[in-house]
Amino acid sequence: MSKILIFAEQRGGELHPAVRQLLTAAREIDGGAEITFCLVGAGLTTLASELGKYGVAGVVAVDDPKLERYRPQPYTGALAAAIDKVQPNLVLLPATFMGRDLAPRVAARCNAALATDCVEARLDGDALIVKRPAYIGKATAELKLAGDRLKVVSIRPNTFAAADAAADAQDGASANIEALDFTLDASDEKLINRELVGTTSGVKDVTEADIVVSGGRSLKSEENFKIIYDLAKVLDAAVGASRAACDAGYQPHSRQVGLTGKTVTPKLYMAFGIDGAIQHLAGMRGSKVIVAINTKKEAPIFNVATYGCVADLFVMAPLLVEEFKKVLAK
Repeated sequence: MSKILIFAEQRGGELHPAVRQLLTAAREIDGGAEITFCLVGAGLTTLASELGKYGVAGVVAVDDPKLERYRPQPYTGALAAAIDKVQPNLVLLPATFMGRDLAPRVAARCNAALATDCVEARLDGDALIVKRPAYIGKATAELKLAGDRLKVVSIRPNTFAAADAAADAQDGASANIEALDFTLDASDEKLINRELVGTTSGVKDVTEADIVVSGGRSLKSEENFKIIYDLAKVLDAAVGASRAACDAGYQPHSRQVGLTGKTVTPKLYMAFGIDGAIQHLAGMRGSKVIVAINTKKEAPIFNVATYGCVADLFVMAPLLVEEFKKVLAK
């Protein structure tokens, strides 16, 4: 029987939404595989119990106060130790900022085959066939990972549907939860600098949200972005911005979506006053549904939009706020 180990990314005691999506991916790749979750962090008892109800074979928890916040070297060592314990054929991670940093480090340490930011995966005999976007989404590369070695694969968030915890919980008792003893290597404990960046706005990060509402230079000022924030609040969405808007000082670069900013793959992406430069399209074309509002009917963003509206954003955004309030109140 094949074995799949899923890295269950958590931050501050909360599971990343992509973890449930990885469980769906694992089951679609090999429905008969023995699936185990790996948790790394501090104070993991509650999370481990929660994951144990998803109908998996087990949960391995590397719980240590020194692992409270993500650091590349300690987390690499911890996940490598879990791999050594479980001996999986395949390790799945979410292609988040953490997963993108961790996957190649773990693959190198474990001498494994690596494929990152994948959107499809299937078995071909013992080998694993994966597909990943290339050339800023204009092409798709298909890779074949040999079946006779460990494979480390990161999956783009929102590519697979999330597993239903309630349905899995009905299958029977919770999975076996095992605490894995792990001693940090002295070299892995080195910490050069730590900077915690927080926000008081209460608005989600664009890479974490299921819905992203973005504005472009057409908003003309930081003050005018209030209409974007109003819509985001109603939809429980993240606020994004184009590079032009960030360079103009309308929004911080931490909200920039695009090739030189952040890549997002939400279920819904709404673009207000964004023409759609190739760099911006590269950062959001993986969204499930794209809605574009722009006064320029020839704007490139309409070529990738699911729904397009040639209209004034200053008129449409407030109208949408009021309509969504009515719909969501029902």
